[in-house]
Amino acid sequence: MFSGMSIFEIGMLLCFGAAWPFSIYRSLKSGSIAGKSPFFLCIIMVGYICGILNKLLYRYDQVVFLYALNLVMVSTDFLIYIRNSRRLRGSEA
Repeated sequence: MFSGMSIFEIGMLLCFGAAWPFSIYRSLKSGSIAGKSPFFLCIIMVGYICGILNKLLYRYDQVVFLYALNLVMVSTDFLIYIRNSRRLRGSEA
């Protein structure tokens, strides 16, 4: 079933990916940017992009879809951060 794929890479991506839905939900519900770092989110996105490029250019397997899913979730969290940041700046003015 997993021939050619690393079960440890799959496990890592599943564990990292499990955290993002909670982060997204909390960001949507609270409307806050407290505890969020756009710099950190960007670093994570670059890491997932590098993982996708590695899969596409050197060692393609179906794990690329986990990288893509995680990238979508982190990007969503980043966009919510931007939205919440703008809302907070607007309410301060």
